[in-house]
This record gives sequence, C-alpha cells and structure tokens, in this order.
Amino acid sequence: MEDKLTDQELHNLAMNIVGNELEDDGYEFLGVNSQLKRNPQFVALKDKKLNFVIVRAIPYPVDPKYYDPQFMKDIKDHALKFNAKTYYAGVGIANSKDYEKPVLKDEAYTINYEGLQEI
Repeated sequence: MEDKLTDQELHNLAMNIVGNELEDDGYEFLGVNSQLKRNPQFVALKDKKLNFVIVRAIPYPVDPKYYDPQFMKDIKDHALKFNAKTYYAGVGIANSKDYEKPVLKDEAYTINYEGLQEI
C-alpha cells in the first residue's frame, strides 16, 4: 500500500529545507512555527534585523515561486509594525520517480527551491 506524506509532513520537509538555509546564512531563530495555517513559520534575526519568513510546500506542477499577493501583503503589513523584512520561501516537492504521483514515505523526492524571495 502506498503511504503518501500528509500535508503536515510535506510542510515539515519544506520547513527543514528553509530552516537549514537560514541557519547556514547566519540567521538566529527567535520563533519557529511548524503548524499548518500558522504564520510566519520563522521569525529570525540577521545582522540585528528582524525577518519574517513564510514557508510553503508546493505540489508539482504548481510553480513554487508563485504566492498569494494579498496574503503576503497582509503578512508584510504585520511585519512592518515590527520593522521586520518579509520573505516567501516556496518549496516545490515532487515524487522523483514520477512527478505526477504523490510524494511517498521512504521514497525519493525532488526539491525545487530557489531560495528566499523578499516581499
């Protein structure tokens, strides 16, 4: 029986990818929220500047760089109250054997992630 990853598991995978990048880039985490529908996912400091990062796991064939402009405007407006920068991190995740099939547990997957997009 195929055991596909849940939305929460896909989200956690995307969070790990983005979190590792932030850590490698010298960000200091002040808050991490991995629950679906809770935003932002990361609140982090870099060079004494506050940053809000929205993370989304994006299923194939949707372009992971696309985001909902109204939602991101709302997040940015909230971030500005804290003098924070806002970033979007869309992580495309697909089954590496067949992009049309769901991502399965214990099977290889392909990532399409090009880094943070400043909003």
